[in-house]
Amino acid sequence: MTPGVRAVADRARALLPPDAVIDDRARLRTYECDGLTHYRVVPALVVIPEDAAQLAAVVRACAEHGVPFVARGSGTGLSGGALPHAEGVLVVTSRMRSITELRPDDQRAVVDPGVINLDVTRAATPYGYYYAPDPSSQQICSIGGNVAENSGGAHCLKYGFTTNHVLGAELVTADGDVVALGGMAPDAPGYDLLGAVVGSEGTLGVVTSVTVRLVRLPEEVRTVLVGFESTDAAGAAVSAIIAAGIVPAAIEMMDALAIEAAEEAVHCDYPDGAGAVLVIELDGPAAEVAAEYDEVERLCREAGSFEQRLATDPAERALIWKGRKSAFAAVGRISPDYIVQDGVIPRTALPEVLRAIDELSGSSGVRVANVFHAGDGNLHPLVLFDESRPGEGEAAEEVSGAILDLCIRHGGSITGEHGVGTDKAKYMPRMFTDEDLDTMQLVRCAFDPAGIANPGKIFPTPRLCGEVPGRRKGVHPAQAAGLAEAF
Repeated sequence: MTPGVRAVADRARALLPPDAVIDDRARLRTYECDGLTHYRVVPALVVIPEDAAQLAAVVRACAEHGVPFVARGSGTGLSGGALPHAEGVLVVTSRMRSITELRPDDQRAVVDPGVINLDVTRAATPYGYYYAPDPSSQQICSIGGNVAENSGGAHCLKYGFTTNHVLGAELVTADGDVVALGGMAPDAPGYDLLGAVVGSEGTLGVVTSVTVRLVRLPEEVRTVLVGFESTDAAGAAVSAIIAAGIVPAAIEMMDALAIEAAEEAVHCDYPDGAGAVLVIELDGPAAEVAAEYDEVERLCREAGSFEQRLATDPAERALIWKGRKSAFAAVGRISPDYIVQDGVIPRTALPEVLRAIDELSGSSGVRVANVFHAGDGNLHPLVLFDESRPGEGEAAEEVSGAILDLCIRHGGSITGEHGVGTDKAKYMPRMFTDEDLDTMQLVRCAFDPAGIANPGKIFPTPRLCGEVPGRRKGVHPAQAAGLAEAF
């Protein structure tokens, strides 16, 4: 433990209960990774504050002693975004779990960062509302983490991502100041600093309170499970539905390998022999949903579906969704290790890209299970491997990178909702020029000049403020252009 970390630990012990400051090596290993277990780093210290004042005091101590810190919620992230710093402090928000305000008349709720995603909906449902962003890990992922990664979920096709449902936030900056961004109003005046913070992956500070938008429960919901012989046919159905002007609440796709894993894990009873299934959900006014369902049923049939199963009660609907939402964890039944990727492509490219992924899997000998938000082209290929076998981890990383290259070549992106984190930082130059990356870094420097908030994430090379690759302590190009004053 460095002197700086020791000083932060002493400050934290003066503020927090004994069990909230962890420096025992065995206990620290509990926090060595997030949901992407392929990358592991044991932190020097873990601190678990119970409120914003304690968290701000810990961050101020880190700033005073030049100690890097990383914020972590439930640890369900899938890009290594909450990977600890070996000589830094991991600030865990899991004890900050209060819904401090529930205002159904205003369609708002104010929550702590450690509040579990699904708990917001549970609190709002008796009033006829719910919280729309619903990552597959919504039973355990926290709102603070959702804000950091700009998480989406199955229903983002119709309702948008976290950024579309966050109206305000309290932020502890990298020097320990507490500032308010946005508010209850739909569009706060001034610079959109809240928009910069949502999706910034903890590199601009730590969110300690979030004001979220609540959505009224729909009059009717219809969930249908559709079986196809191939991903090509399923992809054609997706394109046909969107082209017809229908915007379902969700269109999710799983291929045969993902179906196999889900069946072993939760016995979801998906269609036998399916090469792919779609989970399609329609919601809204009853008359509109009925008309859209008839059209969706016809389009799927014309695309080659061999089975369509409409949920007739909440239990059947829950079972259909259980298969899809358990898919990531379920893959553990068929592979000891896996990497979850998160590329985005145009919907019309789905059949071509899925065929290319299948060919890549066949030529490399690395199995890939595909689970994704088909409606908006957000792929989640699960690249399977066994870390105990020499070379398999490296081969899996190569296949993961090749899949991201596929997405870029087809006009897509390396991430849709999981973030860049540690896993995809090295791929950023494939999408952005050095000038682009330097400008992005300038925003980060405006919030965190010392570079201590979640360092080493997002950007492909270690960069501190005022530095550019290969030129230590040089003037940042954007600063030289006089752009720094914009912040």
